[in-house]
Amino acid sequence: MSRARRVAVPLLVLLSTAAPLAAHTGGSTGHAGVTVEGAAIHYRLTLWPGTLPSAPGTELGRVREGDVEARDRMLGIIRDKVSFVADGVRCAAGQGTLVPAAPGVESVTLTVEFTCEAPIRELVVRDDIFDTFGPDHHTIGRIDAGGTTTSFAFAPDRRELRVRLGAGGYRLADFVALGIEHIVTGWDHLLFLLALLLRGGGILNMVKIVTAFTVAHSVTLSLAALEIVTLPDRLVESVIALSIAAVAAENLMGRPAVSRRWVVSFVFGLVHGFGFSSALRELHLPTQGLVLSLFGFNAGVEIGQAAVVLVAVPALAVLRRAVWQKRLIWGTSAAILIVGLVLFVERALL
Repeated sequence: MSRARRVAVPLLVLLSTAAPLAAHTGGSTGHAGVTVEGAAIHYRLTLWPGTLPSAPGTELGRVREGDVEARDRMLGIIRDKVSFVADGVRCAAGQGTLVPAAPGVESVTLTVEFTCEAPIRELVVRDDIFDTFGPDHHTIGRIDAGGTTTSFAFAPDRRELRVRLGAGGYRLADFVALGIEHIVTGWDHLLFLLALLLRGGGILNMVKIVTAFTVAHSVTLSLAALEIVTLPDRLVESVIALSIAAVAAENLMGRPAVSRRWVVSFVFGLVHGFGFSSALRELHLPTQGLVLSLFGFNAGVEIGQAAVVLVAVPALAVLRRAVWQKRLIWGTSAAILIVGLVLFVERALL
């Protein structure tokens, strides 16, 4: 097997696995709120049925439609998988309730009250809900207690948080890890970059493309997370899908203007930044913690993106010396175009 062919195979495998994945968010995300008042803990979890795996997603859809038994089963999952230990003693979970959704809202919010033996000084929070919702699920949230806020991000490999109430704090490493996971599993963002880089010219032009994308999405990620400028999620997700299809289509129609591809990367990168921001905006972080959390999340996105680019750029440089590189670029671009169009139809019309 030639060197170029050895490089091409992983790229084709990456593309083939990306096709069936529709969401850019890297699986499902739950948004949790924990309010501590004396010896009482109010736990609130917001989920989106459409983002969850089929079985829990269907169950949550029944909850939204008013199925009482499905509601009780979902509340049972929360009581079983989410636990609080106050000063070494496990707190007792109550029955829980469903928060009525506003018209047109697709999310479902469930609440469970936990009762501890005494006013809490040190709290250990553990979230094992990934055992039910799958390894691609993660939970981001905040703990409000005594006028201070602690933000957290849970994942299958980060299930527990210990916090001393009154100290407050923001776990920067959690948000860096969340940003890395977001971009590495964000197949639509990566497909967009891959489509740009496939016919992006030499190394200098590729660097310009990646830099323009980084600057653009960093700007709009910050503006949207700080709620200075926001756009409807449906519009953002649809345009992201359209950006993938547009760049792939350009690859198929003659030779694109390589010297100006960084402009395309910048313009569409602005939209991708709004997509990145959704995870932080839904958390409703207070002002004093938002900037640090935003910095960590964006740093994680850039780290993950840099890792992918460091693999992709040398691989593409080798492919351009292969005799069959034109057929590979055409076939890959055609596949990306199909994925982009399917995502656009799904997000804009369904």
